[in-house]
Amino acid sequence: MSATLADHLASELEAAGEAPLVVGYSGGPDSTALLHALAIRTPRPALRALHVDHGLHAESGIWAVHCRRFCESLDIPYETLRVTVDLTRGEGVEAAARRARRAAFAASLRPGERLVLAHHREDQVETVLLKLLRGAGPEGLAGMRALRPLGAGMLWRPLLGLPRAALLEHIAAFDLETVHDPSNDDPRIARGYLRGTVMPALTAQWPQAAVSIAHSARLCGEAAESLREAWLQALAGLRDDRNSLDASAWLDLPLAWRAPLLEHWLHAQGLTAPTTAQRETLERQVREAAAERLPLVGWADTELRVWRGRLWAMPRRAGFDTDWSAPWRGELLALPCGGTLMLSGARLPEPVTVRYRRGGEALRPHGDRHTRELRDLFQQAGVPPWERQRIPLIEHAGRLVAVADKWLSEEGKRLFADVGGSLLWHRDD
Repeated sequence: MSATLADHLASELEAAGEAPLVVGYSGGPDSTALLHALAIRTPRPALRALHVDHGLHAESGIWAVHCRRFCESLDIPYETLRVTVDLTRGEGVEAAARRARRAAFAASLRPGERLVLAHHREDQVETVLLKLLRGAGPEGLAGMRALRPLGAGMLWRPLLGLPRAALLEHIAAFDLETVHDPSNDDPRIARGYLRGTVMPALTAQWPQAAVSIAHSARLCGEAAESLREAWLQALAGLRDDRNSLDASAWLDLPLAWRAPLLEHWLHAQGLTAPTTAQRETLERQVREAAAERLPLVGWADTELRVWRGRLWAMPRRAGFDTDWSAPWRGELLALPCGGTLMLSGARLPEPVTVRYRRGGEALRPHGDRHTRELRDLFQQAGVPPWERQRIPLIEHAGRLVAVADKWLSEEGKRLFADVGGSLLWHRDD
C-alpha cells in the first residue's frame, strides 16, 4: 500500500530537523496538499507561504487572492511576490518564468529557512525525460535534487519519491479548493506534452514506467555525486583569478567531468549551460583556435569565447552606438554600453568629452617616456578584445587624457588633481 502524504512528510520532517519552512504555494493541487498537510500536522512546524504572481495569465490576480484566503483560514503567514518575466533572454516562457520565480524565492528566504516545493515523482520523471531528450549525462539524468542551497537558505523537495496520487487523495479527503493553471496542460509546452501525451502512452504499455525512471534517476544521482568530487578538484586547477578556464586542460578532461564542470562554472556566474550540440561546437572551436582568431559560441543569454588559450564566459550584451560622445564635468554619467563614469568629490570647471574608441588612439601614460597605441596598452594589460570597445575615453581640448580610470596622461593627471577628484569607472558586470 502506498504511503499517504502525511506519513511521507512525517518521515521526511524527522530527518530534516526543525528548520523553519516556507512553502512555495501556487494554489494548485500539489502545493495546496503540501501546505495543508504541514499546517495540520502536530506538532506544527514553523511555517509561512510565498505565492509568485508572474502576471502571465489574466486570472493571476484572482489566484493570488485565493491563496491569501486559504492561508488565512489556516493561520499561515502569507506573501505574494509579483515578478516580471524577462522574455528577452532567448528562453521559452516556461524557462523565463522559472528563472523569475527562483530569483524571487531566493531573495525572500531568511537565513536557515527551507523553501519547500511540492514536486513529486511524476514531476521528477518529466524532468528526467526532458534531460534525456537534451542529451544530458548522469548529472542531468539525476533529475531534480531533493536539497540544494538557495539564497540565504535551502530549497527542499521532500516529495520526489511520492506519487502524485497521494497528493490528490489528500485534496479529496479534506475537500480542499484549488486553482487550475491552464498552461500546465498546454501541449505546446514541453512538460505539458509529456504530461498529456507521452506519459499516458508509456504507462499504458509499461505500468511501472514512472517507478523505473525515478529509480534510474536515483542511480544517476549517485553516479553524478561520485564524479562531482573529482571534477570540482579539477575545476580548482583550471580556473584563474579572473574566473577563466584553461581551455586545453578542460578539453583533456574525461567527458563525464567536462560537461558537468562547464555547467557548474556557468551556473555559478548566473549563466545558462549549453546543449550537447552547443558544447560540442565549443569543443571544436577550442581545438581549432588560432592566435589570430577569437572563437565565439553563444546561446540564449550566454557567450563563451576562447582567448589566449582560456575560456571566458559572459552574458550576451546588446549593441550600442560606438560613435556616441558627451560633454562631461565629473557628474555620474551612465554610459550607453553599460556602467558609469564619475569624478569622485569634485567637478571640472570646463567640460571634457567622453567617447568610445574609434581606432588609432594613442596615449602617453604619466610616468612613461613613450607614447603608446591603445592596442598595445590593452594587450600588455591583458584586456580581452571584447571589452576594449566598451572602455570610455576622455578627451580635453581634442587630446586623449584618460582611458577610463586605467591610464591617465600627465595632462589628465593634473586636470583631475587640480580639482581634487578621483576618476572612477564602474563596469556593467
